[in-house]
Amino acid sequence: MTKPYVRPDVAAFLDAGQESGAPPINELPVPEARAAIRTMGQALDLPPEPLAVVRDLACGSIPLRLYDARETRDPGPLILFFHGGGFVFGDLDSHDSFCRFVAQRCDLPVLAVDYRLAPEHPFPAFAQDAEEVARWAAAGPQALGFAPTGLVTCGDSAGGHMAILVAQRLGARPADRPVLAQWAIYPFLGAGHDWASARDFGEGYMLTRAAMDWFDGLCGKPEGDERYNLLLGPVPPTPLLIQTAALDPLRDPARHYADMARAAGAKVVQLEAEGMIHGYVNMRAALPSAQQDVESLLAAGLALLSV
Repeated sequence: MTKPYVRPDVAAFLDAGQESGAPPINELPVPEARAAIRTMGQALDLPPEPLAVVRDLACGSIPLRLYDARETRDPGPLILFFHGGGFVFGDLDSHDSFCRFVAQRCDLPVLAVDYRLAPEHPFPAFAQDAEEVARWAAAGPQALGFAPTGLVTCGDSAGGHMAILVAQRLGARPADRPVLAQWAIYPFLGAGHDWASARDFGEGYMLTRAAMDWFDGLCGKPEGDERYNLLLGPVPPTPLLIQTAALDPLRDPARHYADMARAAGAKVVQLEAEGMIHGYVNMRAALPSAQQDVESLLAAGLALLSV
């Protein structure tokens, strides 16, 4: 492989990580790894923007957080957001700044989901929680304070997996309101590591092959289940926005899924962040150029909804 293009801010970030001497996240006990990720996230992301509505809710035992730039909302789409973190890290606070920005920039309500995490709750816990919340939200519960006309499933990494998974599950067995679009950001497809991007970028570009194996192991390695390996699932014709990072080991399975969606008749918008690594949506302070990638993503997502 010829040496790939790396943005200057990405190169500086990767160099600083190498020089820090911090142990790989997959070599720490899970509680310590979570604490390290939480501390890093607070330092790397932009400060949260004020919003008219930031309200904690619940779907049964699953915590949720509703974001809205407006105090009151007419019927319309609801963005259902699933955070990344390998199904092991993340919560309502890890992507709080990003969710606020999405709600503000899109002028749409965002409902963030605090699904159960491995290893305490291995697969299929996250898949069950994602579908349960989606069906609950699609039914238009009073707790939302407005009537959703449909869902936009959205998420990054493991959350991108759930954005696609929910579209697949609700495509096969519809809910009370449709999935209007899927916005998947550098999604994990669960399709193994036999891809050129995994070989080329599995070391030295933030997300490593060792970390991916560690996440898989904590989840229970359910490779043959279509709720984990989404390339095995029913591909719906739901409009799909997929944004990949050029230096991400997860890039090629995501590109392949975009091709599968086109073949299934979906309107597909495919973006790629050149010179960028995995995980950028909540590292926008450390990676200032990522803000433009987020802006491009949301502009494309809104255009896809208006088609």
